[in-house]
Amino acid sequence: MVLVPRQVREGKEYKADAGALRQLKIIRHVFDSCDTIIVATDAGREGELIFRLIYTYLNCTKPFKRLWISSLTDKAIKEGLQKLKQGSDYDSLYHAAKARSEADWLVGINASQALSIAAGQGTYSLGRVQTPTLAMICKRYMENRNFVSVPFWQVRVQTEKTGIPFTALSGERYENKQNADVVLRLLQENKTVQVQSVKKKEVNQEPPLLYDLTTLQKEANSKHGFSADKTLSIAQKLYEAKLTTYPRTGSRYISADVMEEIPELIKSLEQYSRFAVYAGEIKNTPLNIRCVDDKKVTDHHALIITGNMPKDLPPEEKTIYEMIAGRMLEAFSPKCVKDATSITLVCGDVLFEVTGSIIKQAGWRKVFNEKEDNEDEAINLPKVCEGENLPIIQSEVLEKQTKPKPLHTESSLLSAMESAGKEVENEEEREAMKESGIGTPATRAAIIETLFARDYIVREKKSLVPTPKGLSVYEIVKDKRIADVSMTGQWENALARIESGEMQPQTFHRTIEVYTRQITMELLETSVSHTGENNCVCPKCKTGKIRFYPKVVKCSDANCGLTVFRSKSEKQLSDKQITDLLTTGKTAIIKGFKSKAGKSFDASLKFDANFQVVYDFPEKKLKK
Repeated sequence: MVLVPRQVREGKEYKADAGALRQLKIIRHVFDSCDTIIVATDAGREGELIFRLIYTYLNCTKPFKRLWISSLTDKAIKEGLQKLKQGSDYDSLYHAAKARSEADWLVGINASQALSIAAGQGTYSLGRVQTPTLAMICKRYMENRNFVSVPFWQVRVQTEKTGIPFTALSGERYENKQNADVVLRLLQENKTVQVQSVKKKEVNQEPPLLYDLTTLQKEANSKHGFSADKTLSIAQKLYEAKLTTYPRTGSRYISADVMEEIPELIKSLEQYSRFAVYAGEIKNTPLNIRCVDDKKVTDHHALIITGNMPKDLPPEEKTIYEMIAGRMLEAFSPKCVKDATSITLVCGDVLFEVTGSIIKQAGWRKVFNEKEDNEDEAINLPKVCEGENLPIIQSEVLEKQTKPKPLHTESSLLSAMESAGKEVENEEEREAMKESGIGTPATRAAIIETLFARDYIVREKKSLVPTPKGLSVYEIVKDKRIADVSMTGQWENALARIESGEMQPQTFHRTIEVYTRQITMELLETSVSHTGENNCVCPKCKTGKIRFYPKVVKCSDANCGLTVFRSKSEKQLSDKQITDLLTTGKTAIIKGFKSKAGKSFDASLKFDANFQVVYDFPEKKLKK
C-alpha cells in the first residue's frame, strides 16, 4: 500500500486535501526540531497506527517513546510521563493494526469492484462491516414482511379489594375464540375469583452505567429520534466546546483517578437549573462506585461532563448534554428499591395473573423521574390473602395477533452490531469479538450513513428499510462469508495473535489474499437484479415483470399500471400471499382484517375484472 494524504475531489480529479498537507507540514517541522518524540495518540490499536503512518510517511527516523494513558486527568498524565515506554514495545500492536487496515482495504476494494462488474451498471460497495450490517437490516425486513400473524384470544377479569380495583389476564393464550368464550361464561357464572398465590419480594435496581458512544446513540435515537451520525456530531461539538469528555469511547467505566474528580463535577451541576436540586441532595452522600473499574477502561473512559457550565446551548446540543450530565448523576446514585407483588387468581381451573410494584426508594430514578419502558400496568395492588374470594366486576375476551420482530431502528441496529459476536459458533472467534462486535463506537454511525449513501437503505419514520438495490445485494451475499459476522471473529482472533507475537503479519496477509481471490471470483460469477423483480409475469398485461417494493408491488411496464399495496385493512400482506394473488388470481383465507368500524373479519383477496384487489368472503355454512 502506498501512503497518500487524504484525497478530496476537485472537478473530475482527486487531489490531496490542503488542510491535511498543512497539518503534515507542521508535524514535520516539530519532528525536525526535536531529539525524541513522545507518542500520545490513543492508547489502543488504531491510535498506534495513526502515529506510525504519519511517522513513516514523513520518513522520520527520530527515536520515540510511548505515553500510554486512557485518562486525561492531570494526575494520570503526570504518572504516564514518569513511566514512558520504549516505542518498540508496541511494534506488535502496530503490526496488528496495519494488518487489519490493509485487510479491510484489500477485501473492500476488490469485492466492491467485482460486484460492480457483475452488475454491469452502477456502483456497488461491499465491506467487512458494511455488508454484515446490511444483511442484518435485510434479514429482519424479510422476516417482518413474510411474517403471517396468527390471531389468539385471552380473557381479562377485573376485581377489587378495599375499594382498589385491578385487572388480571389469563395465563393461557387460546387459539380459538370458542375456548375463550367458555372461560368467559365460567367467570360470569361464578361471579368470584379466588386468590391462589401472592408473592412479594424487594427488588434492587442498580443505576445504569455511564454512557459510551454506542449507548448514547441508541438512547438518543429511541428517545429523541436522533440518527447515530447526528448524535456523534453533537457529542463532538460538546467535546470541542470543553463541556463533555472525548465522545468516541467504547467504555462505560472510569478509572479510579477520574473518580476523584466526580464529587466536584456533581457539585458543579448545582449551577445547572434542571439538575440543581438533585445535585445538591447527592453531593454529600456516599457515591455508588459500580462504574469505577480501571481494568474495563479501554482507549478512553466513559462519557462525562467536564465541569464547565454551558450557556445558551441550541436545543439539540442541550438535549445531548443533559443526557450525559443526567446519566452521570444516575450512575453515582443509590439503587432504586421496589416492592414487587405477583398475584395469581383462579376460577375453576383457569389461572389469571397480575404483577405490580411500588417504589420505596427512588434512588437514581429521581434524576429524570422517568418510568420504565415496561412499567407494570397495575402499579399499586391491594393487600390480599391466599384463599380469599374476590368479586368479579367485569370480564371480557380480548382478541390479539402474534407480531413479528419490528424492523430495525438505528437504536436496535447499533445493539445488533455491538452484540454480533454472540451469534458466532466458534468459541475462540466468539471470545475475540466479545468486547467489540462489528465496527467500533467511532465507526458504526459512519457505516450506517454509508448504507444510506449507497442507496442500500432508507428511513421510514424511525425504521430502517432496505431499497430494491439493497435487497438485490443481500440476495447475492447473504450466504457468502463477506456477509458473515464470524469473519470478523476470525480476523480478531488472528490480530490478537499478531499483537501477542504468536503470528507473523505476513501469514495473516497471505490468508486474506486467498480469501479475497475466492470472494472476488464468487462475485464475478453472480448476476444482479436491478429492480426487485422476481419470476412473476404480470397477470394484467402478460408481458411485464412484477417488481416487489417495501410498500407496494408493481408491474415493470409503466403503461400497464398494475399495483398491489402491501397494507390492506390494517393487515400487512406477505410476499407469499401477494405471489398467490398474482399467479392464481386469489389468496387463501387471510385472518384478522379490520373494518373501518374496528371489527375483525376474515377473507380472501382476488382481482376483479379491472385488476383491482377486492375481498372474497368465505361462504357461510347453513345451520341445520
